[in-house]
Amino acid sequence: MNGVVINADSMQVFKDVPTLTARPSEAEQQSIPHRLYGFLEPDENYSVFKWVKAAATEIRQIWRENKVPVIVGGTGFYLQTLIKGISPVPQVKDETRAEVRKLFERLGYEAFLNDFQKKDPSFTFTDPQRVLRAAEVLEETGKSVTYWQSLPLEKEIESDFLSFLTDLPREELYNRCNRRFEQMMKDGAVEEVRALLAKNPPPDSLIMKAVGVAEIKAMLNNKMTKEQAVSHACQMTRNYAKRQVTWFKHRFFADMVVFDVKSPSILTKALRFLG
Repeated sequence: MNGVVINADSMQVFKDVPTLTARPSEAEQQSIPHRLYGFLEPDENYSVFKWVKAAATEIRQIWRENKVPVIVGGTGFYLQTLIKGISPVPQVKDETRAEVRKLFERLGYEAFLNDFQKKDPSFTFTDPQRVLRAAEVLEETGKSVTYWQSLPLEKEIESDFLSFLTDLPREELYNRCNRRFEQMMKDGAVEEVRALLAKNPPPDSLIMKAVGVAEIKAMLNNKMTKEQAVSHACQMTRNYAKRQVTWFKHRFFADMVVFDVKSPSILTKALRFLG
């Protein structure tokens, strides 16, 4: 299809753990052009806003080359935002973010949450990352994040999309999850995490939340055996896959649900869409 692959996976943007995040291999990336893979350091802040702008820039460039952008990945919020748009929540300065997080570390989660809920009673979520983000927006703009989210969505790029969603039988999916992590351990995931930890990434770095990082870190610190680390990481992978299945089922519109990723009907539908 003369296509160029654009990454839509929030973990595969990081440099240090290509095996652990199942990034496309060097051979795959050389056989077909790939964009937005493996360019971030672990201490760099990244967000859906930054990804959408970067993806839109890549899409426009690919169009100028008369090629086809193919956006691939399982970070549903990235895909949803690219297709439908996002609330115009202003970006937060690094200085504001640092001040808010310093207060968070000083007070602790419970005290920080109680203090923030007094300032912004309209914000009802209690997830620490969401609370931090909402506090940063309030500090930066003087307005609640719920105000910004009430405004019409804004698109970074106008385009027609054809969406495919894979849907494997649950047993096969879970078996793949298990085999996936076990193979990663053989292919160098431990060495990747050791090198990542040597960079002393901040605790709130997104890449530190990648499935398997915590388990391998515990194994390296002799807090888990290898068998325990593998078992726990496989369970976390299955749990994550289950959450993804639920999210995409209820929040993502797919033009075609794919049960066999090698089905010729996928290519037929894509070629018809491209005209």
